[in-house]
Amino acid sequence: MASLLAPPLNFNLQDTFTPHQGRVTTRTIWLYDEPNFQANRLKIYPRDSLFTITNTAISDDDSAHNRVWYEIEELGYVYSGNVQPVKTLLNTARMDIPQEGLLSEVSVPYTDAYEEPDAQSKVVYRIYYESTHWINSVSISEKDGQVWYQIRDDKWNKLYYTRAEHLRIFSAEELAPISPDVPNEEKKIEVRLDSQIVIAYEYNRPVFAVSAATGGILRSGTYTTPQGNFVTWYKRASRHMAAGDLAANGFDLPGVPWVSYITESGVAFHGAYWHNDFGRPRSHGCINLSPQNSKWIYLWTTPDVPHNKEFVVNRIATKVNIST
Repeated sequence: MASLLAPPLNFNLQDTFTPHQGRVTTRTIWLYDEPNFQANRLKIYPRDSLFTITNTAISDDDSAHNRVWYEIEELGYVYSGNVQPVKTLLNTARMDIPQEGLLSEVSVPYTDAYEEPDAQSKVVYRIYYESTHWINSVSISEKDGQVWYQIRDDKWNKLYYTRAEHLRIFSAEELAPISPDVPNEEKKIEVRLDSQIVIAYEYNRPVFAVSAATGGILRSGTYTTPQGNFVTWYKRASRHMAAGDLAANGFDLPGVPWVSYITESGVAFHGAYWHNDFGRPRSHGCINLSPQNSKWIYLWTTPDVPHNKEFVVNRIATKVNIST
């Protein structure tokens, strides 16, 4: 089985620990002296704060849906659900962008998208680690030699610019289908709402199982993930999702990665870079997964999406059953 309710980071605690970075995804979080919410508060971190994760710990609260905490620089502990594990990986710019564009992901904790290829121009969006974006073209600033990628916003049909070294371009091999030899009728996905689990089957055998976050009770209302039988009929590797009033729990999320739609109203499997809190309902109705887990679902399900196409629609697709 590829994964079975994997923790937010795939740490092997038997080996020497390799430090990772963490980014705060919510307005503020607290650092505690022990890995539980009843411990002493030591320090507060605002949104987008970065720190080194030096280890993981398991809370003694066995009623929690997610008991994983991160040890921060040996100073204390933060709850993992509000921390995105990130890396800082700089890339060599590619100067030959084909006409159809290239799919990329942010490979640093975050970077800004500007109106012009100039850091003095207006910032339009902050884009985050493992969000995905289509690159249209490349340019070099005459002022300072900075290389910029032009990226297209698929919702507003606008063009923005971001530093080229902050985007990693996917190869065709990375985007190849998973288990293409398994007939479509022998693949299926179960979403179990009570346990917040997504399970993928080949020939009725589970091959992948991970925690999810489905429709929940939010400040702006109660959202549900529909039950029933569906198919992954419309897939795209990147989507700008936006709705509602941001002050009232609306959302405006560019570059949502690995989207596999199952309803015409927009319910989909997709990656979530704005939280790491899987295992409980907390979405607007979609099935939130980690970016890596949503990528697996995207590559494993049908229809297949060629690496150089933005989306594919096909009603002959992988079956999905959602139940309690």
